[in-house]
Amino acid sequence: MLGAQQPASDQDRRQYQRVKVMLHGRLMLSDRTEHRCQVVDMSPGSAFFATDATAKTGERVIAYIDHIGRLEGTVARVRDDGFALELNTTPRKKAKLAAQLTWLANKHELDLPEDRRHERILPRNPSGILSLEDGRQYRCRIIDLSVSGAAVEINVRPALGTQVTLGNMRGQVVRHFEDGIAIEFAVIQRRETLQQYLS
Repeated sequence: MLGAQQPASDQDRRQYQRVKVMLHGRLMLSDRTEHRCQVVDMSPGSAFFATDATAKTGERVIAYIDHIGRLEGTVARVRDDGFALELNTTPRKKAKLAAQLTWLANKHELDLPEDRRHERILPRNPSGILSLEDGRQYRCRIIDLSVSGAAVEINVRPALGTQVTLGNMRGQVVRHFEDGIAIEFAVIQRRETLQQYLS
């Protein structure tokens, strides 16, 4: 049937290289319970989800992953720390995933805190509040920011990959430097969202 989604075949698994990533998101099991997760390696045909969710082999899972979007598939292998998902994807979606993974792999190899195509802005109002997932909040000074990330001067050093919120913009720590951290936003921000820092 034209346009039907197909699970990854053995040929797909050989064709596509798995890429080590660190992408956060949420997943929903077939019983409709939602769980936090992290994709730690991925190809256009499969992905490994680190999660405390208990899934069964063959179970259908839907996930929403930062930078990638919606994924769905069936559980192929289960481990204590998570499970491998064979993705149900159309050829078009598979090609898009391949491009996204190539960009993510190159970005991490080059140690880029964000996509440098986005203009970096020096804020007129550099004061900010950085929040961690456990509710702790820290004052920080925004050195520069763009629609995809920010560099902030701050006294604490959350570990790489830590989920943080700058104002109301969710992201993760991707780099440490002498006086602070670089944050990559989970989604590309609208310029209007940045206005509070530019006025």
